[in-house]
Amino acid sequence: MVRPLLLAALLLAVPLPLMAETVTIGDRLADPVAEARAREIGRELRCLVCQNQSIEDSEAELARDLRRIVREQVVRGASHDEVIRFVHDRYGDFVLLRPPLRLATLLLWATPALALLGGLFAIWRLRRRQPGAVTELTAEERARLSKLQGEPRA
Repeated sequence: MVRPLLLAALLLAVPLPLMAETVTIGDRLADPVAEARAREIGRELRCLVCQNQSIEDSEAELARDLRRIVREQVVRGASHDEVIRFVHDRYGDFVLLRPPLRLATLLLWATPALALLGGLFAIWRLRRRQPGAVTELTAEERARLSKLQGEPRA
């Protein structure tokens, strides 16, 4: 019983020094120029939790992690495009507030317009199917109807 607990404690203790190194950077860099670069880059990246906010504007835990990643890359000397590419490679097009124009993103942008056109088409089809004006019965049809109404039912 002691061995599994010892193994679990050992496995938990190994990543702690690595985590401590990334936490030291924190949310703000000491160098104001590097911090300004990191904030500029962060304004181009979408918070994956909030979806309509940049990682700089969001208080979500994942946004904090992404801010930390951006700042680590800036401290390492990565350029603006390299940092964006680094995050994009890991999280895909959705992390970019301005995703590149591709077939999938074109479909994403066109979906509201296609839905509107589909709805208008459905309304047009339903209005075309509505019955026209009711015509009056002919004298022959009225005579037949009164004969049917007058007959006793079995």
